[in-house]
Amino acid sequence: RAGTENVAGIAGFGAAAVHALQVRASEATRQGALRDTFEAGLRELDPEITIFGKATPRLPNTTAFALPGMAAETLLLALDLEGIALSSGSACSSGKVRPSQVLESMGVPPELSRCALRASLGLDTTAHDIEQALETIGRVARRITDRRMKPAA
Repeated sequence: RAGTENVAGIAGFGAAAVHALQVRASEATRQGALRDTFEAGLRELDPEITIFGKATPRLPNTTAFALPGMAAETLLLALDLEGIALSSGSACSSGKVRPSQVLESMGVPPELSRCALRASLGLDTTAHDIEQALETIGRVARRITDRRMKPAA
């Protein structure tokens, strides 16, 4: 009824906020370690990979990277079919086709920013998820590269 406070909802939100504060530091450390493992694995897949913002303070659960010469849209579609969800831009630019303004401001050349992908980790992300993602990214990138190298019939 209008005007009635949702006491259970308020209490639940308060409990969730307390829990979030209690696990914030340990979760940031855990996700940062997973992100670093993911980035190291990407470097093993392709030493030419660019990891944006690597040497700067950044969120522990997010990484932005580019595989030079591989259009983000091509890789995104192929990875999506394999069950790997990445993005080609920031969350606030969803649906835009234009290269990232942030990467542009960082001085990233347009040919590299068109290859940029973003991965976000979450509370449920595990080391196994990272291994699966790396294996799939490597397989899909090789498949795309192999197709480019074959002459047209």
